[in-house]
Amino acid sequence: MVLVRAAALHNVGKVVLWQSLCNLSKPEVCRMPCEVKPRFVVLYGSQKGQAQSIAEGIAEEAEGHGLIAELSCLNQNEKYNLEKENAPVVFIVSTTGDGEPPDNALQFVKRIKKKTLPNDHYKHLCYALLALGDTNYANFCNCGKTIERHLQELGAKQFYATGYADDGVGLEVVVDPWLEGLWKAIKAALSKMASDRTAPSKGGVGDSPKETPDSYTPDVQLNLLSLGDHQNCESIKTSVNTDSKYASAASSSASATQTAVSELRPASPAGSLGLASQSRGTASISTSAPETQTQDAGFPHLTLAGSLTCSLPPLSESSLNVPALPPPYLDVSLQDVGTMKQIVGQFNKETVHEVPINRALQLTSGDSVKTALLLELDISAYPTMAYQPGDSFDVFCPNKATEVDGMLHRLGLQDQRNDHVHVSLKKDNKKKGAQVPSYIPQNISLLYLLTWCLEIRSVPKKAFLRALVEHTGDSVQRRRLQELCSKQGGADYNQYVRDPSLSVLELLTAFPSCQPPLSLLIEHLPKLQPRPYSAASSCLKHPGKVHFVFNVVEFPACSGRPAGRRGLCTGWLFDLINPGLVFPGKAECSGSLTLPKIHVSLRPNCSFRPPSDLSVPFIMVGPGTGVAPFIGFLQQRENERQENPDAVFGETWLFFGCRHRDRDYLFREELEGFVCSGTLSHLKVCFSRDDQEQEEGKEVATSVSQPRYVQHNLLLNSQHVTEILLKQNGYLYVCGDAKNMAKDVNDTLIEMIKTELQVDQLEAMKTLAGLREQKRYLQDIWG
Repeated sequence: MVLVRAAALHNVGKVVLWQSLCNLSKPEVCRMPCEVKPRFVVLYGSQKGQAQSIAEGIAEEAEGHGLIAELSCLNQNEKYNLEKENAPVVFIVSTTGDGEPPDNALQFVKRIKKKTLPNDHYKHLCYALLALGDTNYANFCNCGKTIERHLQELGAKQFYATGYADDGVGLEVVVDPWLEGLWKAIKAALSKMASDRTAPSKGGVGDSPKETPDSYTPDVQLNLLSLGDHQNCESIKTSVNTDSKYASAASSSASATQTAVSELRPASPAGSLGLASQSRGTASISTSAPETQTQDAGFPHLTLAGSLTCSLPPLSESSLNVPALPPPYLDVSLQDVGTMKQIVGQFNKETVHEVPINRALQLTSGDSVKTALLLELDISAYPTMAYQPGDSFDVFCPNKATEVDGMLHRLGLQDQRNDHVHVSLKKDNKKKGAQVPSYIPQNISLLYLLTWCLEIRSVPKKAFLRALVEHTGDSVQRRRLQELCSKQGGADYNQYVRDPSLSVLELLTAFPSCQPPLSLLIEHLPKLQPRPYSAASSCLKHPGKVHFVFNVVEFPACSGRPAGRRGLCTGWLFDLINPGLVFPGKAECSGSLTLPKIHVSLRPNCSFRPPSDLSVPFIMVGPGTGVAPFIGFLQQRENERQENPDAVFGETWLFFGCRHRDRDYLFREELEGFVCSGTLSHLKVCFSRDDQEQEEGKEVATSVSQPRYVQHNLLLNSQHVTEILLKQNGYLYVCGDAKNMAKDVNDTLIEMIKTELQVDQLEAMKTLAGLREQKRYLQDIWG
């Protein structure tokens, strides 16, 4: 008899004593549980949590693949050492701003960009990289590309093809297949690295595992697999039956529905985060489609329409591959503390300040499609908030009170809204690197938590939908949630959840049998983020004041949202200032209603600034509210011209566009005044809807002869624009919509360069990329 004491098993959180009879003459029967599992490193850089979530998922899944993952953020220098790392390294990084690294990856990127590092600095390093980005923005996946380029320049070798995931179409399109192939690639890399280390001295004892990774297959203990938090299945058969019980129809109606588990697979080298995992105590399932009666019930043939809660064939008849169940890791309790004082806002007093709103003006006329508002804030009490043109201000807004109340009712906690919330880690949680969210302060009420801490308007991720399945009683609704989080249901998820920006509360309202605990929301909902707005003024012209402009965002009704709603921050600001709002053509009253205060912080943008050399020409492209930062640019230029009358100033161009000249031509009088004073050399405007109304019923061309959009006016002035950019070392600034305008402007610039320089597409793209690298083509755009 052989007694073996195993290392601590992460999936059960305690040391297990293994005892078995081994026939030593049959080594394939005796696998020693005490063998050191191969390790690899996972490093992430994340701005909003998506890259971190993927990295954490990889780390959690590693155990099920017989591996150990060491997870660290790129700014945790004390936890990893790439200079001496001899295991595979997996990077998961996002991109923020104008192609910048996330805040927690900035220092790492600076380190690897040092020119003093030798070319073989990382020759020992073996890496894979998944980059997250959004093609609606410039410099797609730029942080990932930058890291990869410098790693390779320093000698690092890639063991798995880099993935570039696009949030513009759905990250999972790239992320899911990339993760599927990752495990086989890691094991192959480990095998090669182990062979390289042991090749010079056969039979030597080292740190490498005795089994090669390609042949290393983890023992799959089927009795550890579970399809739900509350179920401890004793066998695969029990797991299937239990899940079927929860998924089967409870109704005896003619359209009875049944959901069954048709496939349950253990982890394999080719698996993904959606496959079974011992370490997470979960199993990926393939569920068969509900069996529904159609014409047999005597009903006529109808063309059915899909919706958030109803799917159509082939999805409704497909087997599904759903993600593994995210492990719960938080304990949440509520304590009645009587009349607990409500915390109004726990902000960083060094950077976040409460400032009064001085004025609120509506810039568009009443019949405009969009409502544009200008707010003037008094920041004179805070000298540290002195700003430069191009900077932005973060506005801290709460969740809408009616939606917070709706969430409380939906959770059945409306009578406990003033209770103290205590959040702690589960003692035996299985989440790698689990921690209580840092944005949840101590000594807060449930009402404060839902009002100021959690983004209850956030679009639920697929992992959240997978977790909600376990708390859904109705079989039809349970199946539909499984569809929405499955690989097969990706198109439905995009159409009914992601694209319409469906909120968590709207989703829960559509699935009434889903009763999630509060802890699940805290685990899956992100931090309520402040909203940035560009400064539309210069402190040289408005000392102690800052202006910003915004359109009141409107989300239309959709499947899952019976009535439209306003954007969170813009809707909140509109409600705040509406009583004192000054409308176009009406004079401001000196004794007007006092407006409330709001919390803001300065967000500097050191790159999106006018040229420091006054003689350098620059071009501004800003349709709609995208013109906001350029008002600050021009106000500053006007002041500089007054103070330096003998200086030589470069040309300034502004390309502005809107729907109608007489409804939404923002800052018209001020812009025309800049032209008259010589501050603005050229003002090019276009109106996309005026010609259409004038020529109603006629086919209207969109050629450059009738400029409708800013890119058309750019083409009309192609020679001047390209000369400024390519011969006079001028600057180009673009501000506004990322999804359409910024892309169209970028494509137009490429065409202009092709024509003016007589070069091909690739050469034109390289030229434009060169302007970006020189920081002479700059964007401040949003989705």
